[in-house]
Amino acid sequence: MPLSYNQMTKSSNAMARVYKTPSRKPGVPVDNQLISAKGKGEIANVKPVDLNRVIRLLEDTLTVSLKERHLFTLKKIVKTYHKGFLLKDLENIFKIIDICSERIKDHEEYTSILHNLLKICGLPFLKEKTSDEVKYRDIAKQSLSRLGYLMRVPNADIRMQICASVSSFCSSPATKPTGMGLQPLSLSSRRELLEQSGVAETLVLSLALLQDQLAVRLEMLHTLQVLSSTSGVHCEVMLKAEAAQKLCLHMNEADPSGQLLFRSSEILWNLLERGCPQELTHQLSNMDSILCLKEAFLNQLQHGYRNYDQQLRNDLLVITTLIAENPKAPLIESGFARQLVHFATFPEMKSHNPLSRNLKLTFNNEDFEMKKLLLNMVVVMSQDLSAVQLFREGKVMLALMHLIKPPDTTQTSARSWTPVQQEELQLQALATLATLAPLMLEEYMTCQANTCILMLLEWCVQQDAYFSQGHSFHGTGGRGSKKAQLRYSVRLLRSMVSLDKPVINQDLCDQGAISLLLGLLMHLGGPDDEDVVTLEIKADLQLILSALCESDLHRKELFGTEGVDMAVRFLKMNPAKFYSGMGHSKLILSTVDCVWSCIIGCFTNEDVFLEKEGVYLLFDLIHSSPLTMHGVVLGALLELCDNPKALPHMRAWRGPGGVSVPQLLLQLWRQEEEDLGVQRDQHGRITDPLKPLVHPHQEEQSQVSSPADTPSAAVVDVAENQRSKIHGFFCKLGFEDLPGLTAEDFITLSIVNRYLDFKTGEVWEEISRELALEGVRPDTPDAEALATIAQATEDTAKRVVEQQSAILQKQEAEEAQKERETYAEIKSNHRQQELSAKSWEHFVAKTSDHRILKECKKLQEKSIEASRSRAKGRDSGTIYHHTHIAGLQTTTFCGRTMAVESTPAHLTGGPLANTDLALARVPITGGALRKLPQSAPQDLEHLNAVSVQ
Repeated sequence: MPLSYNQMTKSSNAMARVYKTPSRKPGVPVDNQLISAKGKGEIANVKPVDLNRVIRLLEDTLTVSLKERHLFTLKKIVKTYHKGFLLKDLENIFKIIDICSERIKDHEEYTSILHNLLKICGLPFLKEKTSDEVKYRDIAKQSLSRLGYLMRVPNADIRMQICASVSSFCSSPATKPTGMGLQPLSLSSRRELLEQSGVAETLVLSLALLQDQLAVRLEMLHTLQVLSSTSGVHCEVMLKAEAAQKLCLHMNEADPSGQLLFRSSEILWNLLERGCPQELTHQLSNMDSILCLKEAFLNQLQHGYRNYDQQLRNDLLVITTLIAENPKAPLIESGFARQLVHFATFPEMKSHNPLSRNLKLTFNNEDFEMKKLLLNMVVVMSQDLSAVQLFREGKVMLALMHLIKPPDTTQTSARSWTPVQQEELQLQALATLATLAPLMLEEYMTCQANTCILMLLEWCVQQDAYFSQGHSFHGTGGRGSKKAQLRYSVRLLRSMVSLDKPVINQDLCDQGAISLLLGLLMHLGGPDDEDVVTLEIKADLQLILSALCESDLHRKELFGTEGVDMAVRFLKMNPAKFYSGMGHSKLILSTVDCVWSCIIGCFTNEDVFLEKEGVYLLFDLIHSSPLTMHGVVLGALLELCDNPKALPHMRAWRGPGGVSVPQLLLQLWRQEEEDLGVQRDQHGRITDPLKPLVHPHQEEQSQVSSPADTPSAAVVDVAENQRSKIHGFFCKLGFEDLPGLTAEDFITLSIVNRYLDFKTGEVWEEISRELALEGVRPDTPDAEALATIAQATEDTAKRVVEQQSAILQKQEAEEAQKERETYAEIKSNHRQQELSAKSWEHFVAKTSDHRILKECKKLQEKSIEASRSRAKGRDSGTIYHHTHIAGLQTTTFCGRTMAVESTPAHLTGGPLANTDLALARVPITGGALRKLPQSAPQDLEHLNAVSVQ
């Protein structure tokens, strides 16, 4: 039933009375704070605030117009939470903050309240329990996100306070509040909440709202700088919001304090270090960003005089270098690349360019860093071939040749680089030339760079007072010597001769480069150094010699005996050093390459190499080196086999355990097939006659059709493994009368012998498979030819299998015969033992049983009688004497004997009694003979008087 006008009036009056007597209606929020007489609104006793009632007070339609009570209650909240907000109250607190931000438009009185509330947001959140941190984590993240969204409030003070609160929340240390039972969140927890809230992305997007508020923008940049310096997550989020491009486009706007450019560059640097460099360079690789960087760099270069300005200039140059690594960056189109090339040649090259007319370097550390960054920029830009024309116009080659000159120790001018700086620039210029010179051959020859480099090499081996500091990256390992200069000079020569340009190589040889390089190698010592830099220099020198002498007989003759001695010296390296990790493996490979390119092919050098047992050293290297080195060594030895004098050396070589060259090569063949996965049985025989040489990887590649200009899998297999080289060796050595081979070796040799036939069959099989994959059917004669070839290959494989089986059967027969002979020998040994045992048993029986003894005696007499010859002429009266005694019952030979007794030896002393060699008298108790002492004359007379019985 609708109310009447009077009833509505009464209801209004009743509601008015409700506000006067709040106890009547408990649903309406009331404030029970006592107000002192000192002043209106001053809180005498602070009690906990019911935030839900405050929110109802602010939102209820009946109390929405009570502004004074709102302000009073909000001030109370600010004072109550002046130590920080509780995690459990964050949801209601930020509802109150949102309400205040909406009412600022119409009521400015809420501005100070909102400002104070936002200031408290910069303090660490408080927790009553440890579990609160986990329980209210999502609410805390949402609250921080809402804090970033408050940047929509069009008030500069509020925006600055938001930025300040975020910075304080991210960096301020946690302090324990005075209230009991409350703990602040740790710094790591607060930073984790900020990372998960995404407030960094919100702040980056709000930069568009601060075009006319420079102070707020600076504070915002400071906040972004703090966030980007503390976490990589913030950097990723900021890059997602395209922070790099936005900062770069506005870094050159007017700013009397200079903080705008500084903070923008610092944020970019943080994004570079902790974010994704590729994403940053992608955002800055546009014309507008590059032009902004160009303007900022030129301004700092021409007008910056403080150390702070020079550091900022160098930071911008580093960022530009990263952009230059992106091939799509319009660095050349913007004109920035031309200016950077011009600055890179300053002050070595004088110019009338307006940019450098008033440019003066102070030659301090920051200018030195800029010089090195510019040289590095030249190397980076050289990846774009269109920049080479800028290098030609800017005379970069001439400026670099000026930098690599030996330093002048007599120069003491303060307006120049210090000796340490000159050394670093010299080394970096050499490193830059190693990249740049192959792209500018005409300028390289015009500047007579070969002559300069050879002179620099001669300076490197001279003994003088030069002392290298070796502080820089390029000076590693060169302190106190010129080893660093030698290292980069040799590296530069290696990059040039590797181009295989006849003009450059001939110019080097005409200036005596071969003899100079050989002298350097002998000067540096043998291969047993433990210095990484020295080993690298030696390897590079050998590679340069290989490139110079590879295709020229006259240069090989210049290499001569001295070069052969050097190569033999390095081939004698200790094999244990191959795995040292210091570079010995690279050095031995470069030595083998030097043998292949500088010795093999020149009969004079080959003869000297053979005389110095070079073949033995190469086979020793194969036996002791890793599998990856075998290809180069086998290739050099195979080409050396063209010299007939080398074959006797190969046949005479013996490795550890008496291994011959054929045995070693067959072991390598089996090891190669095992690594490839070729199918063989346990004895090494062919298991699949259709695919006698195919391995799984080759079979996989054969299933796909390849272009016509691409070699097939069977052809590639010849170059990728060593089986073809091993087959070539046996073609030189022969397949018969090979010493020291076992049955396993003969089985492998049968496959090696037919390698070429099997490989030819593989190629024809691939041709047939390619035709089938492309849907081409050959005509009848071609099809019959292909089938005949395939059948011939299969028949050959089957014959090889039969030959291998015969070899295996022969081996088994030989092993069986050896086993029978061994058992026969064992049996004969046991037979002799049996005979000895029977003889002993018979002897024991004779001594134990008289009957047996008599039988043995009869047998003995019968045997003796039978063994005598029949005497002739027994009737002629010849007398025969029997030598045995009749009637004895023993089996021993007894006869008539005469015993003659004489003077005992112990009385006479023996026949040598009167000499120094007289025998000692033997005591009655026995013992060794002793020498008799000199007897007295009366003793001798007594002895002579003894009668003989």
